[in-house]
Amino acid sequence: MIQRKQTIFLLLALILTVVTLCLPIGGFTPQGMGADMEMYNLWVAEPNGAHNFSVWALFAILLLTLPVNIAAIFTYHNRKLQARFCMFNVLLCLGWYVVYVVFGQVLDYGTFHPAFAAVLPLVAIILYIMARKAILADEALVRAADRIR
Repeated sequence: MIQRKQTIFLLLALILTVVTLCLPIGGFTPQGMGADMEMYNLWVAEPNGAHNFSVWALFAILLLTLPVNIAAIFTYHNRKLQARFCMFNVLLCLGWYVVYVVFGQVLDYGTFHPAFAAVLPLVAIILYIMARKAILADEALVRAADRIR
C-alpha cells in the first residue's frame, strides 16, 4: 500500500490539510485604531482574547476532507472508488477556497490579508490531482494486463 506513489501523494495532502487546520490562514488589519486579528479555520482571534466562531464552516470543510482522504488511502484495492475520493477532495478544497474568499470579504473587521497557510490547500489539490492521475494509470495498466490474458 505505502509503496504506491499515489499513497504518498495522499499522505502528503493529509499532512498539509492538518497543518492548515492548525495555522492562521489570514489576518485583519482594522481601519482605525485597534490591534490586528488573526483568522484561523475555526475562529477569528480578537485582540481582547475572545474568539469569534463565525468562520467555523472553513474548519468543517477541511475536517470533512480528512476521513475521505484516509478512506482513499485504504481503498487501494478499489481504484475507481479511490479516484472518486480524490476528485471529491479536490471539490471540497475548491469549496473551501470559495468560502475562504467569502469570509475574507464579508467579515467587517478591516482589511483582510491572507496568510501562508492558505496556500496549503492548493498544494493539497495538486497532490490529489497527481494521485488521481497515478490511480487511473494503474487502472489502465491492470485493464491492459487483463486484456493480454
